[in-house]
Amino acid sequence: MPPTNTASSGQQPGKSGRKKGRKARLFVLVLVLAVIGGLVYGAYWSISTVRASFPQTEGSITLEGLSGPVDVKRDGYGIPQVYASSEEDLFMAQGYVQAQDRFYEMDVRRHMTAGRLSEMFGKSQVDNDEFLRTLGWHRVAKEEYDEKLSDSTKKYLQAYAKGVNAYLKGKDGADISLEYAALGFTNDYKPQEWTPVDSVAWLKAMAWDLRGNMQDEVDRALMTSRLGPKQIADLYPAYPYDRNKAIVQEGQYDELNETFEGGAADDGDSDSGSGTGTGSSGSGSGTGTGTGTGTGSALQSQLAGLQDVLDDLPTAVGVNGNGIGSNSWVVSGEHTITGKPLLANDPHLSPSLPSVWYQMGLHCRTVSEKCRYDVAGYTFAGMPGVVIGHNQEVAWGLTNSGVDVTDLYLEKITGEGYQYDGKVVPFETREETIKVAGGEPKKIVVRETNNGPLLSDRDDELVKVGKKATVDTAAPDRGDGYGVALRWTALEAGTTMDAVFAMDRAKNWDDFREAAALFDVPSQNLVYADGEDHIGYTLPGKIPVRAKGHDGSVPAPGWSSKYRWTGEYIDPDELPYEYDPDRGYIVTANQAVVDEDAYPYTLTTDWGYGTRSQRITSLIEQKIKDGGKISTDDMRQMQLDNSSEMAKLLVPQLLKIDVADKDVREAQKLLEGWDYTQDADSAAAAYFNAVWRNILKLAFGNKLPKELRVEGQCLWVDPVNTTGPADETNKVRECGQRDADQAQPDGGDRWFEVVRTLMDNPKSAWWTTPESGTRKGADNRDDLFKRAMTDARWELTAKLGKDIDTWNWGRLHRLFLKNQTLGTEGPGFLKYALNRGPWKLSGGEAAVNASGWNAAGGYGVVWVPSMRMVVNLGDLDKSRWINLTGASGHAYSAHYTDQTDKWADGELLPWSFSKKAVDDSTSDTLVLKP
Repeated sequence: MPPTNTASSGQQPGKSGRKKGRKARLFVLVLVLAVIGGLVYGAYWSISTVRASFPQTEGSITLEGLSGPVDVKRDGYGIPQVYASSEEDLFMAQGYVQAQDRFYEMDVRRHMTAGRLSEMFGKSQVDNDEFLRTLGWHRVAKEEYDEKLSDSTKKYLQAYAKGVNAYLKGKDGADISLEYAALGFTNDYKPQEWTPVDSVAWLKAMAWDLRGNMQDEVDRALMTSRLGPKQIADLYPAYPYDRNKAIVQEGQYDELNETFEGGAADDGDSDSGSGTGTGSSGSGSGTGTGTGTGTGSALQSQLAGLQDVLDDLPTAVGVNGNGIGSNSWVVSGEHTITGKPLLANDPHLSPSLPSVWYQMGLHCRTVSEKCRYDVAGYTFAGMPGVVIGHNQEVAWGLTNSGVDVTDLYLEKITGEGYQYDGKVVPFETREETIKVAGGEPKKIVVRETNNGPLLSDRDDELVKVGKKATVDTAAPDRGDGYGVALRWTALEAGTTMDAVFAMDRAKNWDDFREAAALFDVPSQNLVYADGEDHIGYTLPGKIPVRAKGHDGSVPAPGWSSKYRWTGEYIDPDELPYEYDPDRGYIVTANQAVVDEDAYPYTLTTDWGYGTRSQRITSLIEQKIKDGGKISTDDMRQMQLDNSSEMAKLLVPQLLKIDVADKDVREAQKLLEGWDYTQDADSAAAAYFNAVWRNILKLAFGNKLPKELRVEGQCLWVDPVNTTGPADETNKVRECGQRDADQAQPDGGDRWFEVVRTLMDNPKSAWWTTPESGTRKGADNRDDLFKRAMTDARWELTAKLGKDIDTWNWGRLHRLFLKNQTLGTEGPGFLKYALNRGPWKLSGGEAAVNASGWNAAGGYGVVWVPSMRMVVNLGDLDKSRWINLTGASGHAYSAHYTDQTDKWADGELLPWSFSKKAVDDSTSDTLVLKP
């Protein structure tokens, strides 16, 4: 019965509750139907769009330009093996197949290397395009193609481009990839045809990612504002040659003949380089504080600003050299189960989706002079050939050598030129026009000196600062101020693309060394093995000879020829190598290449410190002790070694510290009996790494210049109850005040060596730290360690909860895979559609299983083993491999991230190579017909 309403109340008659309910239910029903309708439309759009872009992998397709049929056989993971009867058909098919799987990725990469991202993504990318145009990667790649590369390489590049364009023919963006359909909402971008230069230019991006010590140059220069030479030397310890062995241990430099003698092979037929010259003496880590220029405060601001510009580059360019490393090692048949060599490789790069690598096999049906390739391994989408892998006779792997091939120069600007040895030299200039999707084009002027382009021109604030800058070291009158120029070997035309094809068809060590001599940039450590039971190592690269007195460790005065590059490069015959060493194995993991006293040239002042290489060496030696033999799976297990060398050093000392607080003591007990293994489910690993991070913050954070500050994650604590977790009603951002003016060490291999060196000096000033709020300061090492343990306890309480039984490393140490364009900058629904994760990972900083994290920013994974492989030269079909993601770049393809779970678990997939093994593993066959 409806309620009674009285006139005296002054109320209008009300609507019945039943009617209200009916209306509410009707509204909900309409809303639900609208949501369902939207989802159905969205699902239809997504499914139709996604399916339209999936590659055809069965049946046949006619391609104009082929001379004969080509078979494309894919296994259950979508990995293609291509069979052709001519080299041109082989590489044309490679272009077609890679475009099927990854064209959007290829298109973004070529726009990045050409400084044309704004054409795809609009004005947000103009600053990046300006910087990349200044570097001029695409211009240099065109020069290489026009003037340096062999006719056969050009022929392969042309065939590859023809295959890519055959795939593009008749397709619009939505037919190619989901990302193009999304871009179609905001601009009318249309993919253009592929060119051979687009393929060559990607090598420049990889060279940038692996360019060496440029960041250290900037950091050391900035440190001079607050630290003296002795303090800077503390932060760049000498390389520990006595503890962590160099790569080359049995070779030596012959001063009389100016050649390097690395073993039994006669490789005198290797190509000669561009000059021998004489170089700076010595190699290894050091500060180099007397080799460059002092910097005034304004110029330091300019360098800091340049650092910010570098950090803002797209993630796809890489992590700018910070913490990058790789593992590769080879064991001779003397120590293996098969009696033939085993070779392992896992390059470390910033994670990307799809992976930077593309797995593939390229097979001539009959290997002959007409068709010379039978090779499989990892390459880059957008580039023909195989970069890492094996053919019928030889296998090879790569790690970054860290050789210094970049120098920053401070240039004195006067009018339209710059000063050099007392004269004003006019700039070389060029005008660049940047097209912007949805906006007006922008023109820039690039100015170049004899030391390379002025990077500082690309930021208006840097130009202003440069005009006011002062330099402490003797310099010309400041006139119109200073700029920062980059000298880099990759900005000179080279022959690395020739090297890729030459390695792919190498039949023996001599062939391989000749191929390596063509590998100009980036300089890499190359390990080698063949079926005749030979192993080897060689260092290729275009490595500059610097004038005496300049070691490349800090920015140098560009106005003086005393600091110039001589114009000569170390001859390939003088570069270190090793062949069939008596010990029966070779390990490369970014450590020093050769002992500093055994070589006349400075290769770098900033080696990795050998933590991983020495651990790998120990694992090999443990296995072969007393005649033990190594298997393919043993090599895989070594790649997964999670042992923390930092923990082995620090934990015994941490356990000696008397901790009164029961909660902190509870956490300290996690370290008792811990085997130092950083498994994802380890609570001890979580706590130790938190302690390590806080040691770095306390010991070094407030002592480094603020220009080196990297934003870190801060801990909420109760300012009153400083021995317990934060009270939700009375908490403050404890590190917020300090973050504003302190640097954050990254926690990498170098910082481990810094702490190791300081451990024997418990009263060093580095171990002191001031009071913070109600917390006491530290006067010595153990005081600081105690405070770090306390801070770590409450940091993990805030992050993981007070109950330490719920803690584990994987909850902190997670990998998120992000599509490198719309997955980082696009709308939320696109990020959801394109990105994947998280994965809880084992491993960590300076471990062989190097899932790197940055102490400045938290525990999340920032670089990874981008792939893993083990090649078995005794039976190539028993080799194993894995990729970080999958073969496909198409979101929702079954092969988008179908390898990632196995990769995270440390598994390797079968790697079929012989015709029979490939046939047995084939799931889909596509025939490309002329």
